Amino acid sequence: MNDRVYTHEFIDIIGPNRANYMHHMTANWSPMAQEDRNQKCFGVWGTVGTTGHWPQVVNMWEEAGFDGLAEALGHELGRPTLQDPKLERWWLEASNFRSGGFDRVLIPASWTRTISELCADGVSGVAYAHETIQLDPGGADDYLSRVRDEGIAAHEPFGWDLVGALKSSMHNDSECIVIWAIPSWEQWAEFEKAVYADPALKAWRDLQWNAKGFERFLMCDAPLSPMKIGRQPARTDSDKEWTDF
Repeated sequence: MNDRVYTHEFIDIIGPNRANYMHHMTANWSPMAQEDRNQKCFGVWGTVGTTGHWPQVVNMWEEAGFDGLAEALGHELGRPTLQDPKLERWWLEASNFRSGGFDRVLIPASWTRTISELCADGVSGVAYAHETIQLDPGGADDYLSRVRDEGIAAHEPFGWDLVGALKSSMHNDSECIVIWAIPSWEQWAEFEKAVYADPALKAWRDLQWNAKGFERFLMCDAPLSPMKIGRQPARTDSDKEWTDF
Protein backbone atom coordinates (compact mmCIF):
# COMPACT_ATOMS: atom_id res chain seq x y z
CA MET A 1 0.00 0.00 0.00
CA ASN A 2 1.40 3.37 -1.03
CA ASP A 3 0.82 5.75 1.89
CA ARG A 4 3.19 8.48 0.62
CA VAL A 5 2.42 11.87 -0.85
CA TYR A 6 4.32 13.54 -3.68
CA THR A 7 5.54 17.04 -4.41
CA HIS A 8 5.17 17.60 -8.15
CA GLU A 9 6.96 20.55 -9.76
CA PHE A 10 7.03 22.23 -13.14
CA ILE A 11 10.28 24.23 -13.29
CA ASP A 12 10.94 27.02 -15.81
CA ILE A 13 14.54 26.87 -17.01
CA ILE A 14 16.67 29.88 -17.93
CA GLY A 15 18.21 29.52 -21.38
CA PRO A 16 20.41 26.45 -22.02
CA ASN A 17 20.64 25.45 -18.34
CA ARG A 18 18.38 22.40 -18.23
CA ALA A 19 21.25 19.92 -17.83
CA ASN A 20 22.86 22.10 -15.14
CA TYR A 21 19.60 22.32 -13.21
CA MET A 22 18.85 18.59 -13.43
CA HIS A 23 22.33 17.77 -12.11
CA HIS A 24 22.01 20.32 -9.32
CA MET A 25 18.71 18.70 -8.25
CA THR A 26 19.75 15.08 -8.40
CA ALA A 27 23.42 15.22 -7.36
CA ASN A 28 23.23 18.07 -4.86
CA TRP A 29 19.67 18.45 -3.55
CA SER A 30 18.48 14.85 -3.43
CA PRO A 31 21.22 13.42 -1.14
CA MET A 32 20.63 16.28 1.32
CA ALA A 33 16.86 15.84 1.18
CA GLN A 34 17.20 12.14 1.91
CA GLU A 35 19.33 12.86 4.97
CA ASP A 36 17.57 15.92 6.36
CA ARG A 37 13.89 15.41 5.58
CA ASN A 38 13.39 11.76 4.57
CA GLN A 39 12.44 12.95 1.10
CA LYS A 40 13.15 10.61 -1.81
CA CYS A 41 13.58 11.62 -5.42
CA PHE A 42 10.79 10.02 -7.46
CA GLY A 43 11.93 11.47 -10.76
CA VAL A 44 13.59 14.40 -12.48
CA TRP A 45 12.75 14.73 -16.16
CA GLY A 46 13.27 17.13 -19.03
CA THR A 47 10.13 17.92 -21.02
CA VAL A 48 10.30 16.90 -24.67
CA GLY A 49 9.76 20.30 -26.24
CA THR A 50 8.10 18.90 -29.35
CA THR A 51 5.23 17.73 -27.14
CA GLY A 52 4.96 20.44 -24.49
CA HIS A 53 6.31 23.54 -22.77
CA TRP A 54 10.04 24.20 -23.05
CA PRO A 55 12.62 24.61 -21.64
CA GLN A 56 11.10 22.86 -18.64
CA VAL A 57 12.01 20.29 -15.99
CA VAL A 58 9.53 18.15 -14.08
CA ASN A 59 10.49 17.09 -10.54
CA MET A 60 8.68 14.66 -8.26
CA TRP A 61 9.60 14.03 -4.63
CA GLU A 62 8.27 11.22 -2.48
CA GLU A 63 7.35 12.42 1.01
CA ALA A 64 6.67 10.32 4.11
CA GLY A 65 2.95 11.07 4.01
CA PHE A 66 1.44 14.40 4.99
CA ASP A 67 3.12 14.17 8.39
CA GLY A 68 6.51 13.87 6.73
CA LEU A 69 5.74 16.72 4.34
CA ALA A 70 4.61 18.92 7.25
CA GLU A 71 7.87 18.23 9.06
CA ALA A 72 9.86 19.05 5.91
CA LEU A 73 7.95 22.30 5.38
CA GLY A 74 8.54 23.29 8.98
CA HIS A 75 12.23 22.54 8.51
CA GLU A 76 12.39 24.65 5.36
CA LEU A 77 10.16 27.60 6.28
CA GLY A 78 10.97 28.16 9.93
CA ARG A 79 12.96 31.40 9.45
CA PRO A 80 11.84 34.92 8.48
CA THR A 81 13.56 34.42 5.10
CA LEU A 82 11.51 31.23 4.49
CA GLN A 83 14.74 29.40 3.63
CA ASP A 84 16.63 26.59 5.29
CA PRO A 85 19.98 28.20 6.21
CA LYS A 86 21.82 25.05 5.26
CA LEU A 87 20.55 25.37 1.71
CA GLU A 88 20.95 29.08 1.05
CA ARG A 89 24.00 28.51 -1.14
CA TRP A 90 22.20 25.72 -2.98
CA TRP A 91 19.24 28.01 -3.71
CA LEU A 92 21.54 30.79 -4.86
CA GLU A 93 23.20 28.46 -7.35
CA ALA A 94 19.83 27.11 -8.51
CA SER A 95 18.68 30.66 -9.27
CA ASN A 96 21.21 30.73 -12.09
CA PHE A 97 19.35 27.89 -13.79
CA ARG A 98 15.63 28.45 -13.08
CA SER A 99 13.24 31.39 -13.08
CA GLY A 100 10.26 29.92 -11.23
CA GLY A 101 7.76 27.11 -11.41
CA PHE A 102 4.47 25.63 -10.29
CA ASP A 103 4.05 22.98 -7.59
CA ARG A 104 1.24 20.74 -6.40
CA VAL A 105 0.96 18.00 -3.78
CA LEU A 106 -0.27 14.68 -5.13
CA ILE A 107 -1.95 11.75 -3.37
CA PRO A 108 -1.27 8.37 -5.02
CA ALA A 109 -3.80 5.65 -5.58
CA SER A 110 -3.03 3.21 -2.77
CA TRP A 111 -2.27 0.38 -5.21
CA THR A 112 0.46 2.28 -7.08
CA ARG A 113 4.16 1.64 -6.48
CA THR A 114 6.61 3.72 -4.47
CA ILE A 115 9.90 4.73 -6.06
CA SER A 116 11.71 1.94 -4.18
CA GLU A 117 9.26 -0.60 -5.61
CA LEU A 118 9.55 0.82 -9.12
CA CYS A 119 13.35 0.62 -8.99
CA ALA A 120 13.22 -2.92 -7.55
CA ASP A 121 10.93 -3.92 -10.43
CA GLY A 122 13.30 -2.42 -12.98
CA VAL A 123 10.77 0.08 -14.32
CA SER A 124 12.33 2.60 -16.70
CA GLY A 125 11.78 4.08 -20.13
CA VAL A 126 13.47 5.85 -22.98
CA ALA A 127 10.67 8.37 -22.41
CA TYR A 128 7.71 8.90 -20.08
CA ALA A 129 4.18 10.03 -20.87
CA HIS A 130 2.82 12.61 -18.44
CA GLU A 131 -0.96 12.93 -18.53
CA THR A 132 -3.12 15.53 -16.79
CA ILE A 133 -6.84 14.85 -16.60
CA GLN A 134 -9.44 17.42 -15.51
CA LEU A 135 -12.67 15.92 -14.17
CA ASP A 136 -15.93 16.93 -12.56
CA PRO A 137 -15.54 17.71 -8.83
CA GLY A 138 -15.16 14.48 -6.88
CA GLY A 139 -14.32 12.41 -9.96
CA ALA A 140 -10.65 11.68 -9.24
CA ASP A 141 -10.97 8.43 -7.30
CA ASP A 142 -13.27 6.88 -9.89
CA TYR A 143 -10.88 7.83 -12.68
CA LEU A 144 -7.89 6.33 -10.86
CA SER A 145 -9.84 3.11 -10.33
CA ARG A 146 -10.51 2.94 -14.06
CA VAL A 147 -6.78 3.43 -14.74
CA ARG A 148 -6.22 0.28 -12.68
CA ASP A 149 -9.14 -1.70 -14.10
CA GLU A 150 -9.03 -0.60 -17.77
CA GLY A 151 -6.13 1.71 -18.52
CA ILE A 152 -3.26 -0.62 -17.63
CA ALA A 153 -4.64 -3.37 -19.87
CA ALA A 154 -5.13 -0.92 -22.75
CA HIS A 155 -1.47 0.15 -22.57
CA GLU A 156 0.10 -3.30 -22.03
CA PRO A 157 0.14 -4.36 -25.74
CA PHE A 158 2.39 -1.37 -26.44
CA GLY A 159 4.80 -2.08 -23.56
CA TRP A 160 3.82 1.01 -21.56
CA ASP A 161 4.26 0.48 -17.80
CA LEU A 162 2.37 2.51 -15.20
CA VAL A 163 4.69 4.66 -13.09
CA GLY A 164 2.12 6.58 -11.07
CA ALA A 165 -1.58 7.33 -10.83
CA LEU A 166 -2.28 10.25 -8.52
CA LYS A 167 -4.74 13.03 -7.70
CA SER A 168 -4.07 16.62 -6.70
CA SER A 169 -4.67 17.47 -3.06
CA MET A 170 -6.05 20.81 -1.86
CA HIS A 171 -8.36 20.78 -4.89
CA ASN A 172 -11.89 19.41 -5.23
CA ASP A 173 -10.78 15.94 -6.38
CA SER A 174 -11.06 17.06 -9.99
CA GLU A 175 -7.47 16.62 -11.26
CA CYS A 176 -5.41 13.48 -11.83
CA ILE A 177 -1.87 12.99 -13.05
CA VAL A 178 -0.86 9.66 -14.60
CA ILE A 179 2.68 8.79 -15.71
CA TRP A 180 3.70 5.89 -17.97
CA ALA A 181 7.17 4.51 -18.79
CA ILE A 182 7.68 3.93 -22.54
CA PRO A 183 10.37 1.37 -23.48
CA SER A 184 11.24 2.77 -26.93
CA TRP A 185 10.41 5.60 -29.28
CA GLU A 186 8.94 3.04 -31.68
CA GLN A 187 6.50 1.90 -28.98
CA TRP A 188 5.48 5.49 -28.39
CA ALA A 189 4.76 5.91 -32.11
CA GLU A 190 2.79 2.66 -32.26
CA PHE A 191 0.67 3.77 -29.32
CA GLU A 192 -0.10 7.19 -30.80
CA LYS A 193 -1.10 5.63 -34.10
CA ALA A 194 -3.29 3.06 -32.33
CA VAL A 195 -5.19 5.77 -30.46
CA TYR A 196 -7.15 6.22 -33.69
CA ALA A 197 -7.29 2.57 -34.79
CA ASP A 198 -7.10 0.01 -31.95
CA PRO A 199 -10.61 -0.79 -30.58
CA ALA A 200 -9.47 -1.43 -26.99
CA LEU A 201 -7.33 1.68 -26.91
CA LYS A 202 -10.03 3.78 -28.57
CA ALA A 203 -12.39 2.87 -25.73
CA TRP A 204 -9.84 4.13 -23.21
CA ARG A 205 -9.19 7.20 -25.35
CA ASP A 206 -12.90 8.03 -25.40
CA LEU A 207 -13.02 7.86 -21.61
CA GLN A 208 -10.14 10.33 -21.42
CA TRP A 209 -11.50 12.64 -24.09
CA ASN A 210 -14.88 12.77 -22.36
CA ALA A 211 -13.23 14.28 -19.31
CA LYS A 212 -13.35 18.05 -18.86
CA GLY A 213 -9.74 18.29 -19.99
CA PHE A 214 -6.93 15.98 -21.07
CA GLU A 215 -3.33 16.52 -22.19
CA ARG A 216 -0.30 14.29 -22.64
CA PHE A 217 3.30 15.28 -23.15
CA LEU A 218 6.58 13.39 -23.11
CA MET A 219 9.61 13.72 -20.87
CA CYS A 220 13.00 12.04 -20.49
CA ASP A 221 15.00 11.05 -17.41
CA ALA A 222 17.78 13.19 -16.04
CA PRO A 223 21.06 11.17 -16.02
CA LEU A 224 20.80 10.61 -12.22
CA SER A 225 17.05 10.15 -12.01
CA PRO A 226 16.17 7.05 -9.90
CA MET A 227 14.49 5.02 -12.63
CA LYS A 228 17.49 5.74 -14.87
CA ILE A 229 20.08 4.45 -12.37
CA GLY A 230 17.87 2.03 -10.40
CA ARG A 231 18.38 3.71 -7.00
CA GLN A 232 18.36 7.01 -5.17
CA PRO A 233 21.07 9.53 -6.13
CA ALA A 234 23.92 9.23 -3.62
CA ARG A 235 26.19 11.77 -1.99
CA THR A 236 29.68 12.13 -3.45
CA ASP A 237 32.64 14.22 -2.37
CA SER A 238 31.70 16.90 -4.89
CA ASP A 239 28.34 17.40 -3.15
CA LYS A 240 29.88 18.51 0.14
CA GLU A 241 30.41 22.09 -1.01
CA TRP A 242 26.67 22.67 -0.61
CA THR A 243 26.31 21.35 2.96
CA ASP A 244 29.66 21.53 4.77
CA PHE A 245 30.07 24.91 6.42
